[in-house]
Amino acid sequence: MRNVVIGFLGATLDQGRRRSWRPSVQICAQPNFPIDRLELLHDRRHLLLAEKVARDIVALSPQTEVLLVDMELDNPWDFQEVYGKLYDFAESYGFDEDREHYYVHLTTGTHVAQICWFLLTESRHIPASLLQSGPPRGEASPNGTIDVIDLDLSRYNALQRRFEAEAREHSHMLRGGIPTRNAAFHGLIERLEQVVTRSDEPVLLVGEAGVGKSTLAQRIYELKLQRRRVKGRLVHVNCSGLQGAHAMAALFGQRRNVVGLAGTERAGFLSEAEGGVLFLDDIDLLPHPEQALLLDALESGRYYPVGSDTAQSCRFQLIAASSRDLSTLGQQGLMRPDLLARLAIWVFHLPPLRDRREDMEAELTYELEEAERRLGSKIGFNVDARTRYLHFAKDPAMKWLGNYRDLSASARRLCTLAERGRITLPMVETEIGTLTRQWAATQRDGDLALLAEILPDPAGMDEFDRAQLAAVVRACREASSLSAAGRRLFAFSRQEKVSQNDADRLRKYLARFGLNWERVAGG
Repeated sequence: MRNVVIGFLGATLDQGRRRSWRPSVQICAQPNFPIDRLELLHDRRHLLLAEKVARDIVALSPQTEVLLVDMELDNPWDFQEVYGKLYDFAESYGFDEDREHYYVHLTTGTHVAQICWFLLTESRHIPASLLQSGPPRGEASPNGTIDVIDLDLSRYNALQRRFEAEAREHSHMLRGGIPTRNAAFHGLIERLEQVVTRSDEPVLLVGEAGVGKSTLAQRIYELKLQRRRVKGRLVHVNCSGLQGAHAMAALFGQRRNVVGLAGTERAGFLSEAEGGVLFLDDIDLLPHPEQALLLDALESGRYYPVGSDTAQSCRFQLIAASSRDLSTLGQQGLMRPDLLARLAIWVFHLPPLRDRREDMEAELTYELEEAERRLGSKIGFNVDARTRYLHFAKDPAMKWLGNYRDLSASARRLCTLAERGRITLPMVETEIGTLTRQWAATQRDGDLALLAEILPDPAGMDEFDRAQLAAVVRACREASSLSAAGRRLFAFSRQEKVSQNDADRLRKYLARFGLNWERVAGG
């Protein structure tokens, strides 16, 4: 096999004026690395030097064939030009790997050329190894040194392990240091880590109240700040407060002497978030005019403060949150379809606490540590008390309607009332009673609010009927069809029937209250 080396002429190094070592010449004089052909890339300005180098190589190594290749570069430091010329060179070369080994000489040429050589060899556009030469190191290497840089997989594997470790650290950061055994949640966090560290597009967090949307937005911001994707602040805005005449001024700012508004000038939340992250919580409560202007600011990078004829540029990243699903927001007309489409690029549905019961113990430990930090004292569970609490917390019948807010409040109550720093079984029993009563009241209020969407006077119904009908309505809204809802609601009793017409059973049940599938499913 013949050894073929390709490299740039060293416009300074190969002249050998200040030092005897000339890389393009002496690379051909290595006793253990015979070079059969050297292809020397040069431009017209350095043709005389290239010819001199060729003569010196032949004198030193007669068996080496030297080919001078004219490559004109207007700017050898322009990445696009250098890469394009080398790419064209590689495409037209005609490599013969059955007869020749190819090497690219990295020592000569600009740093841009070295980067381009690496990219082209790594992608196999040039099927070559990288060759690095160096000056003599004493009498043992009078013609200098050479090193073949083999792009072997083991080095890539080591780098890949570093990248994977960094990704795990970022996922750990997004989880707040709390481990998870829930595969779905683990996958969600890994995907979110990829998105927020690679993309500046808006992110929409969807989940019930109390699932941690605000906390996660804070962690996303901290990760973006760590990765230098943002430099500015995190500006947290609850859209429920952006109502009335001052909503637009609060969001976009206001100039002095605006007719009908107070004359105080204000910057606005978009201005405060410049270079950082704007977190719009409960974005479905943002009024439609502000939604339209927000979309325009996202797409054009400009907006007009209230009372101003001059557009102001803006550069911020958006995180939005909602407790309602996108389809619901669109159907109920709560959000403009064009803004919804813009936010729908990256949507993350955060699971409620009841869907992560395998993580309950880790979440409880975290909340206890937070409560201890606030109180400034060390507090622990008695063994029987901890066992009882976790059994209750993991019970599928426990809905945890307030999600992590309920768990956090529960931990704070237990820690505050723990005498001598111990949480006892009677304390846990009392706390279970508190949570159960709280959820029952919330459930009744939620049932009333739900049924009020489809019935004129749900408060006049028997409590039994109200609870049962509310459960049926929820099942219908989570199902894709009347039949699917019927199969879910009659999953056990249907097995005892000869004719399993679940849809008809459900239709008749709804008719008792003057309801039909379309009314219930559509709200």
